[in-house]
Order: sequence, then structure tokens, then C-alpha cells
Amino acid sequence: MTTSTKSLAEMTGLEQLEAAFQQGGYKRGIGQTLKFKVISIEEGKVVFGGTPDEDVYNPIGTVHGGYAATLLDSAVGCAVHSALKPGQGYTTLELKIAYHKAMTASTGPITATGTVTTLGRRAAFAEGRLTDEAGRLYASATSTLLVFER
Repeated sequence: MTTSTKSLAEMTGLEQLEAAFQQGGYKRGIGQTLKFKVISIEEGKVVFGGTPDEDVYNPIGTVHGGYAATLLDSAVGCAVHSALKPGQGYTTLELKIAYHKAMTASTGPITATGTVTTLGRRAAFAEGRLTDEAGRLYASATSTLLVFER
């Protein structure tokens, strides 16, 4: 049975993400709204990329913290999703963001990398880093997620 003929309930989390994002296929939701996309997916690690512009500015003239938080939440959540077994789901219990450096439209392309640090039967822990092309750190995150049977 190939991934394309499996139901979602029969797929691993990695297979589900690969099916959703194959060839840039997932074009709805928050990624479209904030103009970010998946760069890579592997078991336990997901990377999203985007280029912040004035559309995501706050009133003081820098990129809104919610932009960084959303990219990091997406990266750490999908990293955990990529490590799930068939029939498992997850939800975020806690997301902690640390802002290291302000972003502006001149920051250029950025990447949000999410990595699973621990995946247990009931809880998962992940961390994320938001960096520019030179590797400068703009924000970091840690997340606690509840793992459950669907």
C-alpha cells in the first residue's frame, strides 16, 4: 500500500506531512496568510522559511512578534507531528518564545527550524530557532505538547 492509498489514520505523522506539503501542495491557512512555506521535513525536524515584510509590521515599525511566534509554533508542532505513529495526534500545551533581535523588511529570508527533543507516550518536547541567512538568531522557542490516541 502506498502513501497515496493510505487513509490519514493509517499514515505516520511524517507521511501525513509529506502528503500535505508535497510539491508545495498545501496552499491554505496561516502559511498563505503570513507567506511562509515548508523547506524540509524529516522525522523529528521541520524547517519553514519566509521573508518578513511591512505586511507583518507592528505599530512601532518592526515585524510583529506574532510572526516569529507563528513560524516557531508551526515548526515545533510539525516537528512533533513528523514523529507520530499512525493513529496518534497532538496539541500544544505550552509555547515559550524568546525574542533575541528585532526583524524588519530588510532582514531578508529567515528560517524557522523545529526539532523534537523528547517524544514520550503522553508528552513531547520540542525546540525551535528563527534565524536569517547568516545564521543570526532572531527568536527561539520551547514547546510542550500533549500526545494522544485519536
